[in-house]
Amino acid sequence: MSAFKEILLTNDMVHLLSREQAWHYRILPKNEVDGNMVFYCQEDEDENLSAELEVILGKQVQLEKLPPEEVTRLLNTYYFKEQGKRQLKTSSFAAGGNDFLDNLIREAKSLKSSDIHIETYENKCRVRVRIDGMMVERYLLKKDEYPALVNKIKIMANLDIAEKRLPQDGRINYKNADDSFDIRVSVLPTLHGEKVVLRLLSNSATDIDLNSLGLSEFDLENYLQGVKRPNGILLISGPTGSGKTTTLYATLKHLNKETRNILTIEDPIEYTLEGINQVQLKESIGLSFASALRTFLRQDPDVIMVGEIRDPETANMAIRAALTGHLVLSTIHTNSAWGTVSRLMDMGIPGFLVANTLNTTVAQRLMRLLCPECKTKVSLDRKIYPKQFNPFYEVEYHYTPKGCESCFYTGYKGRKAVYEVIPLDQELSVEIKQGNLYIDPMLKERGIKTLAENSFALFAAGETSIDEIYPLLFNY
Repeated sequence: MSAFKEILLTNDMVHLLSREQAWHYRILPKNEVDGNMVFYCQEDEDENLSAELEVILGKQVQLEKLPPEEVTRLLNTYYFKEQGKRQLKTSSFAAGGNDFLDNLIREAKSLKSSDIHIETYENKCRVRVRIDGMMVERYLLKKDEYPALVNKIKIMANLDIAEKRLPQDGRINYKNADDSFDIRVSVLPTLHGEKVVLRLLSNSATDIDLNSLGLSEFDLENYLQGVKRPNGILLISGPTGSGKTTTLYATLKHLNKETRNILTIEDPIEYTLEGINQVQLKESIGLSFASALRTFLRQDPDVIMVGEIRDPETANMAIRAALTGHLVLSTIHTNSAWGTVSRLMDMGIPGFLVANTLNTTVAQRLMRLLCPECKTKVSLDRKIYPKQFNPFYEVEYHYTPKGCESCFYTGYKGRKAVYEVIPLDQELSVEIKQGNLYIDPMLKERGIKTLAENSFALFAAGETSIDEIYPLLFNY
């Protein structure tokens, strides 16, 4: 992770310098104390800089030194200037205007951002976008511009602009000459105003394919065995933002044939797939996962996809669908592939029903990849591992994130999924019926790699950092 400390500049201080002055002297205004101006500058800056600034500004100047790369990062944040094709076209300060929101959405989409966060604080308003799972600050807004921007979003999402005390949720169908997609809008009242989050939902699934998800050849073969079975439940587990939905859509795309009737109940519908009957969850009118499943069983389906098994009622309906000869695909929140078994039992599903219906269980995570332009090679010190962790094999060198313009000073660029795939055979089903949930030796005999092993392989290959895989190593 980046070693940069959090430094925030107020709008009033930012406006004291022009963009040209800030970049020419490589300084940033920190604050004003008793009539003296305090500026951040580089550690290797000329000793005469303060005297020169005093002549220009007509005030006493004090300098506080920072590493050169930190000064560059802050200048790119608050005083952007174009520096080649790799740099984003943006501004350190976003003036109000009808085109700002449209340009913001276009920019976020081009960066393959999943979310736009528009938020207000006591001294500043800012816009951040989530790129590769990490928040990156892109704009600063004036306080007096902020309410108009929020109201514009509310109007587009058919929300109540007069309601500022309660959370609101809406949806925007965004269209321009090049693209069309949906945006899920969430408005949350906070101490200093309303925070808005825009979730960008792609309507195109053309780039999604099982062969490009990151599954190893061995794991893909095991996964396809479960997909090809005519009935049973295939469950994908992992935390929010781990790519479960993308894997499900890739699976649906693989199964989408004229000879199959495929039904889905989703919240939200993130991709539209031609030839598949997709239903949007609407719990406010009683259309829940469980109620939709009941109706699906009367629609003569071959494959059913349920967005998430989150309660006993949905779990029971999914089991019923699997028992009556349907292939059911869904997600569930557990920490490992085998943990789905105990999670279903916790929901009240008897062990023998789990054993008779669960055909494949998968766990996955998304690992951020180190930026190839700035990652740093260092000798490995075993102290970087968790205390009880015994490495799967020895690694002499590893790479750490540094941060550059190309990766927005995060040190990471792009993500890759790691998987743990367990196909259930007769022997494993017997263990579930008998209540024997410790099956690690049996999985090793089958050559099944855990999430920790697959993520460690990424680390050993220099593709990711120890910080990314660290949470998966605690149990080994």
